[in-house]
Amino acid sequence: MKTTGRLPLRAALMGARLAVLALALHAAAAVAQDFQVRDSTGAALDDAVVYLTPEDGKVPPPRPAPASIVQQHKMFMPLVTVVQKGAAVDFPNRDDIAHDVYSLSDAKRFELKLYRGGSKRVVFDKPGVVTIGCNIHDMMIAYVVVVDTPYFAKTGSTGRGELPQVPEGRYRVAVWHPRLGNAPAVVVGAFTRPASAPAGAEPLSLTLPLRGD
Repeated sequence: MKTTGRLPLRAALMGARLAVLALALHAAAAVAQDFQVRDSTGAALDDAVVYLTPEDGKVPPPRPAPASIVQQHKMFMPLVTVVQKGAAVDFPNRDDIAHDVYSLSDAKRFELKLYRGGSKRVVFDKPGVVTIGCNIHDMMIAYVVVVDTPYFAKTGSTGRGELPQVPEGRYRVAVWHPRLGNAPAVVVGAFTRPASAPAGAEPLSLTLPLRGD
């Protein structure tokens, strides 16, 4: 039987088209999910990190986006940063004094030796909560929450946030807040994203019990 080089090429093109179609269908099925985080007294929690982990274990390939934590006025800004595992975080020093940035957390131990001006970078390659300080200025503190899922977000001053592009499925919902300190995120329940979410649906309401509530 005579064959030509066109058949493998056609098969490859067909496979590529099917892959693109599958991605398009996946994207079409994924929608944003609003949420609200409160403590057990009903008070809204800002800087709360919320992330979803698929119960079936099927997590898309990681596409970590870079982030930046600025040193200015002897403070880290922002206080809380959430990134996907493998993300690079820059630490620019915008003060006119030197800082020595470090962490002793299990999820990432590092030290950026004393530097003034410029920026240094750290790659966060293990899930967990990383507490960051300055060896020179004890009042400086920041947190990096490293997650192993693309479905994450942080609340604003009203305790509200939005999880972008959540596909249909069932998820474990975890929440972390600075008042937890070095403790890991708390799994507060499960969430099912239906095939089609109604317009104007109520935000996902989450309660995080905290010490002192």
